[in-house]
Amino acid sequence: MCILSKLVLGLWAIGLGLGVSAPAQADAVGPYYAMPSWDQTLPPATRFVVLSNLASAAVLDRETGLVWEKVPNTTHVGWYGAREHCLQAFTGGRMGWRLPAIPELASLVDRVPLPSLPAGHPFTVQSSGYWSATALAEEAGAAWFVDLNGGFVYPEGKFSSGRLAWCVRGGPGGDTQ
Repeated sequence: MCILSKLVLGLWAIGLGLGVSAPAQADAVGPYYAMPSWDQTLPPATRFVVLSNLASAAVLDRETGLVWEKVPNTTHVGWYGAREHCLQAFTGGRMGWRLPAIPELASLVDRVPLPSLPAGHPFTVQSSGYWSATALAEEAGAAWFVDLNGGFVYPEGKFSSGRLAWCVRGGPGGDTQ
């Protein structure tokens, strides 16, 4: 065997020994890694990938690189309850979920049709308001939410229990205001 072949075979064997793995599997043709670029606009068929490696309970948004719950919580809670819900979530067999910042949540919105998400999206959502992690700077007792019944952003008191929690993974996390 020539020296080059031995070198290539040796490097391949070392890679196997180090546990080099294949990319995550999804319900769409790969690649499955996120190439986020907030200046791109992708059609829903290629923008959203249902992740089979998370029991098909999560969706990768290739525009932002964020991973969203496919089916958000359906119980109305206050802002503190929404934060706790995401911190305790075990969606797709994984922890590490959080409440999204308002720009992250608003990035999913298309104002037409209702609910205000892109046509052909894979989510099961309600035409309701979803809490963000973003608190109102002017008022400590209020936070922003996105209303999917129109796609608008509004503030509301943190103790109001009229909103839902939609958890996300990835990104910078926390409050971006």
